[in-house]
Amino acid sequence: MTKSVILIVEDIASLSLSYAAQLEEAGFSCIIVDNGEAAIAEMKSGKGNINAVMLDLQLPDMNGLELLDAYPEFAEQYPIIVATADGSIARAIEAMRRGAYDFMVKPLSGARLVSTVKSAVANNVATVEKAAAPAVKPNEKLGGYMGFVGMSYQMQNIYKQIENVSRSRATVFVTGESGTGKEVCAEAVHNAGPRAHKPFIAINCGAIPSELMESELFGHLKGSFTGALSDRIGAVQAASGGTLFLDEICEMELKLQVKLLRFLQSGTVQRVGANRSEDVDVRIICATNRDPETEVAEGRFREDLFYRLAVVPVHLPPLRARGHDIILLANNFLEHFAKEENKKFHKIEGELADAFLRHDWPGNVRELQNLVRRATVMCEGPSIPVETVPQISLGLRDRQSAMPDNVFDIQALPAAPAVDLAAQLRGMTLDDIERVAVENAIETAKGSIPGAAKLLGVSPSTLYRKREKWVDDAKENRA
Repeated sequence: MTKSVILIVEDIASLSLSYAAQLEEAGFSCIIVDNGEAAIAEMKSGKGNINAVMLDLQLPDMNGLELLDAYPEFAEQYPIIVATADGSIARAIEAMRRGAYDFMVKPLSGARLVSTVKSAVANNVATVEKAAAPAVKPNEKLGGYMGFVGMSYQMQNIYKQIENVSRSRATVFVTGESGTGKEVCAEAVHNAGPRAHKPFIAINCGAIPSELMESELFGHLKGSFTGALSDRIGAVQAASGGTLFLDEICEMELKLQVKLLRFLQSGTVQRVGANRSEDVDVRIICATNRDPETEVAEGRFREDLFYRLAVVPVHLPPLRARGHDIILLANNFLEHFAKEENKKFHKIEGELADAFLRHDWPGNVRELQNLVRRATVMCEGPSIPVETVPQISLGLRDRQSAMPDNVFDIQALPAAPAVDLAAQLRGMTLDDIERVAVENAIETAKGSIPGAAKLLGVSPSTLYRKREKWVDDAKENRA
């Protein structure tokens, strides 16, 4: 059986020889070079023969980041494991953002070194097999990708990020409002990469009592605490070889954050009640609907853990910013729930679709899903009366009452007279100026909010929100 070849790029001879001895004992073959130029030459000539690369970030002729910047194709051809001193973790994270597979902090433990290299080699094999397999096209019927529905510019950007990060072991930090699909994003990263056939384990850090959280994550031994009736592995070991998704990560207590950081740095877990650690190979993806930087600033989340987790940040857009994706999603949910209810419905379109587009969707995709489910239960079909969806019905009635009898036509508007704008705005606050602009646009559009929105280049929902705020402010001032 042919041995996997590891390229070790390290200028300190004692370290490179030590790494090679440990890896060769584990069944690998090693090539050792001590500078960046030699590493470049080996990687240029070794495509197909080198299975993984260990790259020290501080070399005599260049640093690892310079090498990755000069040859970005190397990170695509090889799984690159960067090695760094404890004080240079920020640089290691930058290397992972440039495509490196993983990083290790010196001094390296033998078990951690071997397990990480094994994982990198297995990842490389799976990536090559995936590349050789027939390409899987996005679901054109749904207009989406890997569990997502939607083809807006914002979501196309998310899909690209998922593709780019899927082959790495880099931790991914998903942020976004509640209901935007953070777990869908985590599963997409898992399913798009070489770990797709391994476990995907999800843990909600806000739903498990704090006293049980350590056991849930790391497992326990029989008798280690009251109720521990047998040995049990935790979510980390259950996800070995695959992905662990930590939702609502900012809900985790500080003392447990320390243990999570230790696990991330060592690649080992210690069950509650155990006196020895166990190696584990797992990718971490976490998510929160809070602002993690605010949580760090206010002392509720460890800064060192945040930077270790946020190697690749992914921010999911709110539904209200995704345009026509709202209708794609709504009709996808409608088709699904109609089958469940054994009913038939027309697609959501026309004025009802317009009302959907103007709604703010504070609950995002989850709100849309629940609304469509309720409509399919309450309606017999084939159409959905607006009265069945009250928040949509209200927005539609507001629009109808504001619309003029004739169709609004921007081109038909008279030209505005020339004015000394600077003189008129002098002494006004920015809020005053914005309100004057909005009210003038509504008047010009003959009372049509959608027409005013077209004039101002914003969405109708933006104008509805602003007008509601001004009404609320007026009520507070009168009170």
